[in-house]
Amino acid sequence: MSGFVYLDFIGVALFAASGALAASRKQMDIVGFIFLAVVTGVGGGTVRDLILDVPVFWVEMQTYLLVTAGAGVAVYFTAPLLESRYAWLLWLDAVALAAYAVFGAAKGFAITGSPMVAVAMGMLTGCFGGILRDVIAGEPTVLMRREIYVSATALGAVVMVAAALIGLPDPVAAVLGFAAAFGVRAGALAYGWSLPVYRSRPGRDVG
Repeated sequence: MSGFVYLDFIGVALFAASGALAASRKQMDIVGFIFLAVVTGVGGGTVRDLILDVPVFWVEMQTYLLVTAGAGVAVYFTAPLLESRYAWLLWLDAVALAAYAVFGAAKGFAITGSPMVAVAMGMLTGCFGGILRDVIAGEPTVLMRREIYVSATALGAVVMVAAALIGLPDPVAAVLGFAAAFGVRAGALAYGWSLPVYRSRPGRDVG
């Protein structure tokens, strides 16, 4: 797991920064910045660890709380310098999503040995913090946007797990999974990539 620890810290910090940017859009005070940064940064990983029935990562290592709170304070003082805070929020979220999808899958795989559980944990870890951020901040949730979002986490997790199964070193598997997830999400943001959506049809008469 050691090869994935750096991705975990990156993911936590960037998710926290995206949470703080959401706070800036709502014109919260510094306490609101810190709260939303911490909740966003640790939300996905907390749910992952509770489901896996392992000690919650930030309880075992309080450094994560310092990192997320620090990101909130930093954004509080720098947000006015950013021209388009929502664009920054989306791109920070994309990087964090990719990093967290890989680490979540790696942790799920290491604990259970199940590729399916690993992919599910990668998707949950990568998506839940951003969803929680948007719900608390009253923003349109990224989950409901037309661009590819959840599928990017699934792809990153699948690539990471597949690379691990064929025996590639942890850092290589992590980089491949991150590149796959971020590449798809970046393409969705830049070019509007999306999957076909359901189109409702008139109901049929019964008789």
